[in-house]
Amino acid sequence: MTSLASPMRRLRFTNCMLLFSFGVCGLVFSQQASGNLQHADGDFRAGVAALNGNDLKTAQQKFESVVRLEPGIEQGHSALGAVLVREGHWAAGIGELEKALAISPADDAAQLNLALAYAETGAHAKAVPLFAKAEAAAKARNSHLPVQTLVLYAKSLAAVGQIDSAIARMKEAAAQTGETAGMHDDIGSLYARRQDWPHAEAEFDQAIRMEPNFALAHLHLGFVLQAEQKGDPAAEWTEACTLAPNDAQILLVAGKALADAGQDDKAGPILERAVRLEPHSSAAAYALALVYQRTDRVADAAELLKKVVQAEPRNADALINLGLALSQLHRAQEGVPYLQRAIACDPSSLTAHQDLAAAYLQVDQVANAVTELRAALKLAPDSPKVHYDLGVAYKLQDDAADAIPQLEAAAKLDPSGYEAPYVLGLLYNQAARYDESAQELETSLKLHSQNGDGWSTLGNVYLKLNKLPEAAKALRNAIEQLPAQSDPHLLLANVLIQQGDTAGAAQERKIAADLMRAHMNLQRAQVATNSGKSLLAEGKVADAIVEFRNALAFDAKYAEAHLELAKALDKQGKTKEAEAERAQAKALEAQSGEPSSAP
Repeated sequence: MTSLASPMRRLRFTNCMLLFSFGVCGLVFSQQASGNLQHADGDFRAGVAALNGNDLKTAQQKFESVVRLEPGIEQGHSALGAVLVREGHWAAGIGELEKALAISPADDAAQLNLALAYAETGAHAKAVPLFAKAEAAAKARNSHLPVQTLVLYAKSLAAVGQIDSAIARMKEAAAQTGETAGMHDDIGSLYARRQDWPHAEAEFDQAIRMEPNFALAHLHLGFVLQAEQKGDPAAEWTEACTLAPNDAQILLVAGKALADAGQDDKAGPILERAVRLEPHSSAAAYALALVYQRTDRVADAAELLKKVVQAEPRNADALINLGLALSQLHRAQEGVPYLQRAIACDPSSLTAHQDLAAAYLQVDQVANAVTELRAALKLAPDSPKVHYDLGVAYKLQDDAADAIPQLEAAAKLDPSGYEAPYVLGLLYNQAARYDESAQELETSLKLHSQNGDGWSTLGNVYLKLNKLPEAAKALRNAIEQLPAQSDPHLLLANVLIQQGDTAGAAQERKIAADLMRAHMNLQRAQVATNSGKSLLAEGKVADAIVEFRNALAFDAKYAEAHLELAKALDKQGKTKEAEAERAQAKALEAQSGEPSSAP
């Protein structure tokens, strides 16, 4: 881990009160002062009095009069700037303070107030040199900066990357006020910025010892433990959520941390609470949507993602995930516009091009998929997956000439992948390049032996190459993995005939015939069951029962026919017969290993 979550990188600085030390009780003027200057002096004194009474509005008006009457006197600009920033008029206040310093660079109060204003507005690079001057001036007076000033100075130093200096100022502030849990947490956050994990851990531990219910310190400690790969970071994040159950920001950060650590089961409930507390938070909704998407709650994820992209229409990642979610729900037609928007926002997004190609394939727009995959290949020419996907897309267009080079590139780039050699084997077989087909299929099956269709195809290729022992072995592997398919048995029968084993061939043909018959009967049972369901929906119960019984005559092991027959018998009041049919359905479903749909 190379960095901490963004809240970990921020210090919990408290806003600092601005200074109002103007150095004199009134404006300095000569005995021959003009009427304007005397008037300005009176307004200045009135402004100071209003300020001492916390009447900021009157103070502002009086100081505005001063700078209007005597714009060349820095005290008026300094005082007005201080009042404006205290009222939250940052830009105007900073402008007045800058004017004051332009007139008199030695105005300590203006320097410090401007430094504080810069720090509060994020102009840290401008704040740091002014803080340094204020600090030097304080030391020259054998004094020191106030605690809250030191805290903001540390904030600015940290923002410009001077972490060691920031730590020194925070420790100086702590020495003035005495140690607090909050101070240790702030200092620990600075050590974490420096990736000095042992010192950061010590500070957070101390903060927790001083204040065991300090949720933020537990949150921060979790990130440090994660970086150190020690202890139980998740326990600290969970504890932070327990201690601050109504702090949406802590819940969000902890939930995302747990999710990133692969603990979606713990992250989900925490992020759900964060969303309930802050229903308009796009960040919380997005984090929860990703958890839902990974835990097969794709429909819920899609709804959250729609809210996210509505609030943040240029959030490319959210657009991509929404498009993917809709494709996962087999609603790719809806997903395509979102993925197109994602690409418009970020044309360099490889994932967006790949996901849009997959969506196009789902709606049978193969040519568009090829276009997107070509664009993806320009972005990632060495990606085996992109080469593979493009090769498969060409194959779907029956374009073997373009498909084969892409699949060959994919196989070369990823020798451990079994998909590319498998598809190559199929294409080479279609092109009657049997030796190459066998070689590719062998490679694929060595990497992934659980591929019944692959073994069946390899057996057929070996048969064409007259490699009969190899063909028989491959086909027996296919039969073991695909016991309900007839084709491998028929191919094996052909091999056995050529090997002179007529009895074995006859046995394989018989098995194949039985399987084909069973498959045909299953299809007939499905047709009869669907007909019965339609009749039942029309209220034709007796006719429906006839169809369901016909279905079971075709295939007595077709569980759905038993279930539908039970429903029809219930409508006739034949509850015992209905229960018997349901029991039969449950037994068949249990035997097949599929989940029971019977009540």
